Amino acid sequence: MRSFVFLLICLWVTTPAHAGAWLREKGSSFVSSTFTLNMLRDQSSGTYIEYGWHDDLTIGADLSFANSHLGLQSGAVTFFLRRPIGNTEGPNKWAYEIGAGTAWVQNLKLPHVKVGLSWGRGITLGDKHGWMGVDSAVFWDVSSGRRSAKLDGTIGLHFTDVTSGMLQIYVAQINQQTYGTFAPSLLIKPRNKKFRIQIGAEGPFGAFTETSIKLGLWREF
Repeated sequence: MRSFVFLLICLWVTTPAHAGAWLREKGSSFVSSTFTLNMLRDQSSGTYIEYGWHDDLTIGADLSFANSHLGLQSGAVTFFLRRPIGNTEGPNKWAYEIGAGTAWVQNLKLPHVKVGLSWGRGITLGDKHGWMGVDSAVFWDVSSGRRSAKLDGTIGLHFTDVTSGMLQIYVAQINQQTYGTFAPSLLIKPRNKKFRIQIGAEGPFGAFTETSIKLGLWREF
């Protein structure tokens, strides 16, 4: 059961497309809420929050909840801070992240700490502009000392002022086993609005019959 809870931490603690190596300006914030559902009626929801405490310090929280079709209830929460590494004016952005939180399944709780490293940069393909990033993290189970690792890759492209496409791949390794998820999305930004609508899917590697639909709302303040 501990391995299962730790797997949930790695698969749920994800980084939205424009987070990672990018920091928030002082006083600005970002919130995203997502919901997933598959054919078995397994469902999950998540809320991700960032706030620019200073131009060189972003703080936030990542909360996730899930309900299995078997009746299993679980969740995870991680609080974190992110700071830049090196020159913040160049095309390549680097940042490190440290955090702590807990995950749970039914009555079992596992506190954890997290250390992460992120890289990102803007890209240009023809006349289209976009972004790409890689986010890595290691999690330690405080009670048992177990470690797990995750690596998330993101590439996105702005098709128009309204629509953007995004592809994310999540990979986690726990107890010498590797788990992967393929997650394409379409982002829609209504004109003159500060929010985006996310419509996409998440499919585990080798088990695409378990693919979930994904709906989300992103908002900047």
